[in-house]
Amino acid sequence: MEESTKLDIKQYVKEILETIDREREREIIARRFGLYDRKETLEQIGELLGITRERVRQLEKAILIRLKLAAEKDLPHIDEVEKEFIKHLSEMGRAAKVRNLAKKVCGSDDDRDKAHVAFLATLAPQLTVVDENDDYNQAVAIKDYYTEDSLKEKVTEIVKAIKDNKTPLTIDDLHKKLTGYEHPNHVLSLATISKHLATLKNQWGYIKWPLVNPRNIRDKIYVILQENEKPMHFSEISGKIKDSEFKRKDVTTQAIHNELIKDPRFVLIGRGIYALKEWGYSKGTVSDIITSILKKSKEPMHRDDIVREVLKSRQVKETTILLNLQGKKQFKRVAKATYALVEV
Repeated sequence: MEESTKLDIKQYVKEILETIDREREREIIARRFGLYDRKETLEQIGELLGITRERVRQLEKAILIRLKLAAEKDLPHIDEVEKEFIKHLSEMGRAAKVRNLAKKVCGSDDDRDKAHVAFLATLAPQLTVVDENDDYNQAVAIKDYYTEDSLKEKVTEIVKAIKDNKTPLTIDDLHKKLTGYEHPNHVLSLATISKHLATLKNQWGYIKWPLVNPRNIRDKIYVILQENEKPMHFSEISGKIKDSEFKRKDVTTQAIHNELIKDPRFVLIGRGIYALKEWGYSKGTVSDIITSILKKSKEPMHRDDIVREVLKSRQVKETTILLNLQGKKQFKRVAKATYALVEV
């Protein structure tokens, strides 16, 4: 694995800030990017400096314009930093979340490193920066491939393709659905920029889908059952959750059982065994299932046929089914080992 860059990013930021003559202007840039402390709003900085929000915005814009012009000539270290960023971005798919780029460049993605990388990328002439908002994570791209508008358009295209598919996709499958992307890595890099997408176990989907973004115990149970593709005992589900990649997975077996009982997505099909309703299972006791089978048949059935049909939707012992046939008033024997519904 390639070692992270040896560039002293924090020192470079310090030296660039020192090229700004006025202390107030240095303060504005440092606070707006969060270079030394948390990122601050225009209002917060204006209140601190005794000027209006609009004045802070104007000053920030003017300072950045001056720094960008200087970056094209003699601003310290920008050429060196730009080459390093482009090298990593090329490996990452030509674009990346700032946090991901910071991890590559600095070996860390804490807020300070992220802020320093974002600031330097903003000044680099050959890079495109997308600011964070409700739709996009803060991102950097190679300008030869993306403008800010084209980057956003591509991210939106990927989000739409996933939503239209209605179920999660791997990046390889998503790449096959799209046109104009040379490599799956280019699709991956753009998918990470959207705030509307989430990923779990190499599957990408819309952030509201529990399969890629389980928000609570019930969603996590749903994911486990989907992955298993067959019914499971609640204790087995509990073990799978504890061994999973989920956040906040330290839940009790009893809590999991309680959620299985309450959520209509899950159907009890045996002693402690649950399946997904979407697999074709329906709620009900063994006698309810027998009733449904006989109604569908519209004629008496041999007990072996009834047992076989019940076992398609319930994991119970054959003796349990036979006891229900013999002991429930809604069933009557009409011939040897043959049963029908009692007419009401």
